[in-house]
Amino acid sequence: MFIKQAFKVEHDFWRYLIGSVIVFAASFIGQLPLLGVVIMKVLNDGVLGLEDITEETMYTLLDSNLFLFLMLISFLVAFVGLFIAVKYLHKQTMISIATSRSKLDWKRIWFAFIFWGVLSSSLVLLDYFYLSPENYEFNFEAKRFAILAVIAVALIPIQTSLEEYIFRGYLMQGFGTLAKNRWFPLVMTSVIFGGLHVFNPEVGKLGYSIMIYYIGTGFLFGIMTLMDEGTELALGFHAANNLFTALLVTTDWTVFQTHSILKDISEPEVNAIDLIIPVFVMYPIILFIFSKKYKWSNWKDKLFGSIEEPPKEDYKIIE
Repeated sequence: MFIKQAFKVEHDFWRYLIGSVIVFAASFIGQLPLLGVVIMKVLNDGVLGLEDITEETMYTLLDSNLFLFLMLISFLVAFVGLFIAVKYLHKQTMISIATSRSKLDWKRIWFAFIFWGVLSSSLVLLDYFYLSPENYEFNFEAKRFAILAVIAVALIPIQTSLEEYIFRGYLMQGFGTLAKNRWFPLVMTSVIFGGLHVFNPEVGKLGYSIMIYYIGTGFLFGIMTLMDEGTELALGFHAANNLFTALLVTTDWTVFQTHSILKDISEPEVNAIDLIIPVFVMYPIILFIFSKKYKWSNWKDKLFGSIEEPPKEDYKIIE
């Protein structure tokens, strides 16, 4: 089973704490190129002082394609940090924190990617053409969009995959071996995943109620992982969500400000319906569809059941 296989490697919980610090440190190192470019820009232009550098001012100082590229580089470096933690702290393979299968099931990844990519894009286009066309303006510039497409296709899947490897893989197994059940890692990884989005600029615009969406999305990915015994569906779904959003629609107040095809110019606001429909209506329907396709069963045990640690003599370090 996906979580239980972590007992075969070095799984003391302190290792997961140190591993998380290593990933965080690698992510910080990966952000240095962005910070360096911003500082050079500030010094050359002389419009702002170094003390005025914030995440919001970074958006205005740099072209969005350059900002996106430099921001996503930090995830690539963080992936190196995760690899070091998994390999040397846990004596584990990257495959074993991603799936219970012998290798990644790319059919599952592509199914979730295409499923959500088509559905989410269709909803945006429906809104643009029929429901609320006044909320959008056509933002397409061929040259800038082409550069965006290259950056997004190359790096956004790395960003989303890192988040899935950390939350639905590495930490899911860490909390699972600590608590020896399934509900605790599901709750912890979903809350931490959602909580980290509190630093996104859209939270400042929409308020803390939007955290329901982020934490709910964490639960969606976590349930997919536990029911399917691997992160493949979450990997594909998450990549589609961020990639198609970056390419299709942007705003002036979200974490991804891109040279996309459309720009949402509506006044930022969120109401109960905006939160209830995705989290409490769409997500359960998506889980139902996936459950039928992949024949999930025994929901109670897979989401809330206990995990028995194998006898010591059954341990075998994964090579």
